[in-house]
Amino acid sequence: MRRLYNSLFILALMVLGLQTAQSDDVIDVIGGQEGAMPVAVIPFAVSGGVSAPDQDIARIIGDNLARSGRFEVLSRDELVARPAGLDDTRFSSWRGLGMDYLVTGRMEMEDDNISVTFELLDVFRGNRIEGRHYQLDPRNLRSLAHAISDIIFEEVVGLPGVFSSQIAYVEVEERDDQRLHRLMISDADGHRPREVLESPQPIMSPAWSPNRDRLAYVSFEAGRSEIYVQNLRTGEREKIASFRGINSAPAWSPDGEHLAVTLSRDGRANIYLLRVSDGDTRRLTDHWAIDTEPTFSPDGEQIAFTSDRGGRPQVYKMAVNGPGGVERVTYDGDYNARPNWSPDGRRLAMVHRHDGDFRIAVHDLESERTRVLTDGPWDESPVFAPNGDMIMYSAGGSGDSQLRTVSVHGRANQTLPRSGGLTREPAW
Repeated sequence: MRRLYNSLFILALMVLGLQTAQSDDVIDVIGGQEGAMPVAVIPFAVSGGVSAPDQDIARIIGDNLARSGRFEVLSRDELVARPAGLDDTRFSSWRGLGMDYLVTGRMEMEDDNISVTFELLDVFRGNRIEGRHYQLDPRNLRSLAHAISDIIFEEVVGLPGVFSSQIAYVEVEERDDQRLHRLMISDADGHRPREVLESPQPIMSPAWSPNRDRLAYVSFEAGRSEIYVQNLRTGEREKIASFRGINSAPAWSPDGEHLAVTLSRDGRANIYLLRVSDGDTRRLTDHWAIDTEPTFSPDGEQIAFTSDRGGRPQVYKMAVNGPGGVERVTYDGDYNARPNWSPDGRRLAMVHRHDGDFRIAVHDLESERTRVLTDGPWDESPVFAPNGDMIMYSAGGSGDSQLRTVSVHGRANQTLPRSGGLTREPAW
């Protein structure tokens, strides 16, 4: 088969028309809010003779909590009261609605700043779990809403929140008979997007460095695939892989010193370890098959990747250093690709062919069971949230690609807003 630049297209072409082989180890857990904790997020009271600010902080908090899949947020139409804090809350009314938690707050203008107080209340016990006070520029209310969401999530769930984090992705837009590709960064909810790079040629595979100050990505601006690393503070970028053939699929090592990449410099697509400081490379796989889409384990000791060495695309893993060969990971179904290692090292998110559709699934490395989380039919590019509790992915294929999130429990599958054209290839 002709070696195309985009390994994802290679793998897709290889499985078109194949029959699906399912296994009892595949579990479908799509949809539903069962198990989500009921919470009411009350619109924050505004005092001091000032109108409500443009940013609805309670709405942002509620949307964040709902998107996580851990909370079922009560509709504003069903609110029985609008308390501003513990002192004016009648808990019996909220118990009658089956609420577990209340989020209340108040805002007041103080000179050019705004004063914000929020409280997280336990409905069953009738007490305050957490409460904090802030003074800030009104322009920073969205950031504060994300920070409050993180606090609530950690207090209730026991995991760090990810609502204050950022995502990178690729946006594609048709303009004046020209297709423009943009490398974008936004809040984790898709709001406040900003452009990092624009090109009339494809941009692919953005990847955050561990300290979040750099992005690695693939650009075709020279008419062929090349790998760049861009400093987000200075805007400076460096071309670090421009070998003959394929240069693709960069993935950062946890220490930020290396990238695992796919190169075909020797005629076959293999996984290499590339040192970012000087471009030194070391080949990790040596096979006639297509080895691509590497992802590091959190401890940096292993790499999982996609390979068709068994005849069809499946996920394999190997040690980065030391003895040990390549081990096949997935056996359920005839297509498993694009692995992404969870932050706790226990699971792999991946694209799994299920009932003829390409869907997002999670494979447990200990139990060796696969759980399908999304409906398809063209879901791709899964990436775990930094806390491992959600997955972001691209849905809809090339015709109407958009970013979506789903919890690892299969709940709260939601679409992120988009400011321009198609959105794909998220990095979290």
